[in-house]
Amino acid sequence: MIEDPPLLTIKSRTHRIADDLIAELSRYPTGFVVDAMQGRGALNADLQPLSRGTLPVACCGRVLTVDPGPSDVLAVVAALDEIEEGDVLVIATDSYRNCAAIGDRVIGMARNGGAVGIVTDGLVRDVEGIEAVGLPVYCCGVSPNSPYNNGPGSIGTDISIGNVTITRNDALLADTDGAVVVPGEKLQFVLEQCRHIEAIEKSLDQEVADGLKVPAAMQELLASDKVKRI
Repeated sequence: MIEDPPLLTIKSRTHRIADDLIAELSRYPTGFVVDAMQGRGALNADLQPLSRGTLPVACCGRVLTVDPGPSDVLAVVAALDEIEEGDVLVIATDSYRNCAAIGDRVIGMARNGGAVGIVTDGLVRDVEGIEAVGLPVYCCGVSPNSPYNNGPGSIGTDISIGNVTITRNDALLADTDGAVVVPGEKLQFVLEQCRHIEAIEKSLDQEVADGLKVPAAMQELLASDKVKRI
């Protein structure tokens, strides 16, 4: 016989990313960060900013993971008590599409608790109210259908959105291109790579502004015997 699970499972953060590292990460575009991680880390393109042009798009913070299960909100509401200043609430619903995962009042309370953004692979509701709250929200759509409040669910445990595994020790950066998760243990290295990428990109930007038409490396390839013209 399978025993009933606890209504809520809460896993504590084992490593808190320093404020200065979050501040530096926020300076870079998501493209630099993905390049620093060998082209990986971005969440599904289905996740889009809600009310683009009305709500802010950019956010950067420590991740607070929530796994409420499909069609339930108990863990999401309980997570309000776990939010620390600067957290991004990341809610995994396994892409459930039959009801909303969060609404305006819970998002408002999350903001009051210090959250800087909401990301979910599910749906949201109460768009006008969310716009009044003013937090960046990434989601996969909108539905007025409401979830249950029964549980079980978990907070702070590892979740997956698409092919990206996310932990409570990670950071999340979002901008107009999408949302990217950076594993906490790799953040120092990723930032080092971003500094290097930034220098290269600035140099290339100047070359383009000066009239560059084809990158030098491509010109060399096209002039080599590795290209067959017919």
